[in-house]
Amino acid sequence: MSHAVTIEEPQAQPQVSQTKYRTRLRAGNHISNRVYDFLYDPLFIVSSEKDHTQANVQATLIRSRLRKVPRFKTMFSNLIHYPRYSLYWSKSDPVPPFISREWKGHEEKHREALRQLAITDTSFQMPREVYEDPEVTGKNRYKYFERPFLPFFQQMPFSVVYAISKAEPYTFPPTSTKHLSIPSKSTVGTQTDYRDADVQTDPYSPEYVVCQDSIPELLTLATLTWGRGLPAGQAEVEMIERAREKRVWEATLPALSDTSQFEKRRKMMNEMERKEWAFREQEIEKLQEIRLEVLKELLRKREENQNEVNMKHLNARWSKLQEAKEAKMAKIQRTHVSTIRKLAGKGKNIEGKLERRNIIKDYSDYASQVYGPLSRLGCFPDNNSEDFVVKNYYLNTYEGLVELESCLPDFVTQPRIRAPKPKVITTKAGFLKRAARLDYELAEVHKALLDKKNKVLEARKPPRFLQRNPIPQPRLPTPTLEMTSNEEEEIEMAVIYLQKLLRGRVVQNMMFEGKEKRLELIQELRTCHALQEDEKLVKKAEKQVTLALQRQRNLHEHKVSLVENHLAGLEGRALADMFDFLSKELVRLQEERRIHAFVMLAERQRRVREAEESGRRQVEKQRLREEDEIFKEVVKVHHSTISSYLEDIILNTEANTAEEQARAEIEKMAEKINDIAYEMESRRTYLQSEEIVAELVYSFLIPEVQNTLSKKR
Repeated sequence: MSHAVTIEEPQAQPQVSQTKYRTRLRAGNHISNRVYDFLYDPLFIVSSEKDHTQANVQATLIRSRLRKVPRFKTMFSNLIHYPRYSLYWSKSDPVPPFISREWKGHEEKHREALRQLAITDTSFQMPREVYEDPEVTGKNRYKYFERPFLPFFQQMPFSVVYAISKAEPYTFPPTSTKHLSIPSKSTVGTQTDYRDADVQTDPYSPEYVVCQDSIPELLTLATLTWGRGLPAGQAEVEMIERAREKRVWEATLPALSDTSQFEKRRKMMNEMERKEWAFREQEIEKLQEIRLEVLKELLRKREENQNEVNMKHLNARWSKLQEAKEAKMAKIQRTHVSTIRKLAGKGKNIEGKLERRNIIKDYSDYASQVYGPLSRLGCFPDNNSEDFVVKNYYLNTYEGLVELESCLPDFVTQPRIRAPKPKVITTKAGFLKRAARLDYELAEVHKALLDKKNKVLEARKPPRFLQRNPIPQPRLPTPTLEMTSNEEEEIEMAVIYLQKLLRGRVVQNMMFEGKEKRLELIQELRTCHALQEDEKLVKKAEKQVTLALQRQRNLHEHKVSLVENHLAGLEGRALADMFDFLSKELVRLQEERRIHAFVMLAERQRRVREAEESGRRQVEKQRLREEDEIFKEVVKVHHSTISSYLEDIILNTEANTAEEQARAEIEKMAEKINDIAYEMESRRTYLQSEEIVAELVYSFLIPEVQNTLSKKR
């Protein structure tokens, strides 16, 4: 919703600048200033020439013109005296030469001097400032227009979702650095004098013409401006609805010319006034509630800030107390160690005899003070240890390292790596070695365990088609040897018997090897389980003796515990009675002291109140006396004022009366003198006139001339 705005040509440019300044302020909340704003931006203002110089220095440091040029001979060097690169000053300047680097405040000072001169010297004519044509209807037309805000009009489809711009977090520079850090990279961007945004200026409303005998409703909103009511919100819409209702109500009012409807008109106006006052009270209540909420929020924030400050103070106090505690503990520890050391020294020489130093013993004992002196005795063996540091030319200089490297053989600088030979796991006869066989068995066991662990039971799928179960082939019959004679049968039985003997012997050898390997375990099991009869009897006897000793010890412990429990009960009762008496006495003493303190406080408060009351009485009496004196003085002043006023009236009346009477008498006398003079004039001759003139000259003119001459002399 727009309203009429009159735009004049000379005032268009300041409007753009002010709006651009506001936009720049809004944008400054999220985007930092650019590097060369103090040169390009006409709205970027610094307070003095010093700040302008500082901004120029900061821009020079940020946009550093130092360039790194690598040195190919020492490109991979880490030595200080052989740097890997060199620095040079680039001649390219990011600011064009036609941009002035001087401070803009000189021009302002010049203008201010001209203004002062125009004020003091009226003949001086101030040069007129010429503003550039804003071209509102030309190329800059887009700056003065904006889409109207229609709250009930959906311009975009509901499926449109604008992307949320993510602002990069601002990183504060470290406070410990004295100089600004020079970034390794710099982003080059364009810098313009204006910001191309549709919210740069206030929306422009063209001129309008109102038809005769018509009052558009839109003119009632002419007081609303952009940012102060526009675009319209809920409050403005409610205000518009109330204005419409009021216009409808005004249309229903009886005319003023109709005297018969005057009472009805008065009642309707009173009712409307009551409604307006009720609405105003509601608005005031809403404002008060909003202010109350704001006040509560401020109080809550103040309490939070106060709590934070208190917590900081408590933490600081706690840290100070902890530091003091640690310092005190360290001091106590040092004192303890020193005291223990002194006691140990005194314990070595209890009788206090003076012993001479045994030099042979000191030098024969490598733990004595000769070889390892203590620093607490004032001896610091590490002093001047840098004198013993080996300073070698071949180790401390680059030339020495190069020379030392040239003296080394080739196999040191150029190592030769030989492939490792495969490990032989078979003997000369072609059999696996025992260690290799054991490793192979362990690897197979490990693989089987992993397969079993990682094996997943798959559900058996039902067959899609009928399958034929294979019939296993019948087992072949066991071959039998047909004996033709008894000798062959005896030979076969002998061979079978020999096989049994060999197999039994193999099993015996395996059992013997296993027994030899696990002989210690077998002995341990024998000692634990007592396999023989005599050992069982010995173990049984030992068990009975142990059980008898345990029973005796348990009986003795039970008796001792009974005695201790009885004694503890007696001690507990005695201590309980004593503590009960002491606690009661303590409570009685505390109550007595508290009551005494209350009595003292009450007595002191009574005396203070009596003193205050007596002071108030004295002050009241003094005030009453002062008021009486003031009343008397006021009455006197009133009487004197009245008397003086009456005297002035009487005197003025007398003076006026006397003046009137004198004027009347003077008028009468003047009339008589005039009559006499006129009569004498009518009777006077020429000689009498000459005589009068001569007397006047002789009486007035000649004496005056003589007086003047005498004064001059």
